[in-house]
Amino acid sequence: MAIRVTLDRILLDRRMSLTDLSERVGVTLANLSILKTGKAKAIRFSTLNALCRVLQCQPGELLSYEPSANDAELESADQAAE
Repeated sequence: MAIRVTLDRILLDRRMSLTDLSERVGVTLANLSILKTGKAKAIRFSTLNALCRVLQCQPGELLSYEPSANDAELESADQAAE
């Protein structure tokens, strides 16, 4: 997937553990772990809002887009269809 979650970097910068974040945000440790490891397929806006509030950051600091090989193939197919 081309969307990357940079939660580990922000936690390191804030000197905060995943457990502390879980308690402050009200999201289970298991769900935050899935998000942190990049295994999540979706995130609720309410969760993103809570993360940004607690971590005092913008959504763009938590998420980044890195095109994958699959994205390049899809883009080529889209252009060919036009």
